[in-house]
Amino acid sequence: MNKTTTVGIAVACGLAALIGTSKRANRRAPAQAHVDTARTFNHSSAMLALSVLADSAMEHYRGSFDNPAMYTPIVVSTLSLLAGLHGGRDHEPQRHPVRNSVYVGTALAGLAGTGFHVYNITKRPGQWSWHNLFYAAPIGAPMALLLSGALGAVAERLRDEPQHEPRLFGMPAGQALALLTSAGLVGTLGEVALLHFRGAFQNPAMYAPIVIPPIAAALLVNTAIGAPRSRWFTRLWLHMTAALGIIGVGFHARGIARNQGGWRNWSQNLFNGPPLPAPPSFSALALAGLAAQRLRETER
Repeated sequence: MNKTTTVGIAVACGLAALIGTSKRANRRAPAQAHVDTARTFNHSSAMLALSVLADSAMEHYRGSFDNPAMYTPIVVSTLSLLAGLHGGRDHEPQRHPVRNSVYVGTALAGLAGTGFHVYNITKRPGQWSWHNLFYAAPIGAPMALLLSGALGAVAERLRDEPQHEPRLFGMPAGQALALLTSAGLVGTLGEVALLHFRGAFQNPAMYAPIVIPPIAAALLVNTAIGAPRSRWFTRLWLHMTAALGIIGVGFHARGIARNQGGWRNWSQNLFNGPPLPAPPSFSALALAGLAAQRLRETER
């Protein structure tokens, strides 16, 4: 079994476990629906944090940690990952103060990281040029950290709501969560579109993350603004979006293997090939979208 297959199986097993947990949660009593949704959002936050941890560790190591602030996303994403794993096992209908603090700090670190990356682009000759957008600090990368913190903080806030009519941001919780997840998908799409454009879409499969997630985002908006009811097509498309994360890891692993030396030269090709930790962010947001839709279906 080659390394590409091994990576694909590992990610698939992880996603299957989360989906299985999500399905078991959906069979619980309706009174616990908002807690089960919160737990799924904790899981989604953890998946995003893991993606950020792996990606930032690699990219900042390549940058020799030139600025001490480059250690921040590694520490913060680790804490967010641990908080998400803990929250995913917590059935208590009340927010956890430590987890909540970690999530808020994670979101703030994501905002600060975006500022650092924007500064890195603007200080270079040419400033907002295509070359700097392609090869300077990736402007969209810290936003994944912001999303991880936001999803987790919302999960904690949701636990404090009344069990029969939970509300967030002045609207039914399922509606608010569907809109939040839709915005997250659109934000993630921007960085993917930029990097795949840099790669000249040399493989037709590179269009998939440009086409599938925007439709999922639009369907979630429709779920939010439409009457609460079962939407099988939205569920199907969100499952496709979740699968996109698994398949994307396989394609990125194949892209690494096609570089000179393949996986035998992993210490160089992991940095030169497509980012292996990036695609699961779509899976994380799709799981959050599925949880938001299930909660929306219970609202009247």
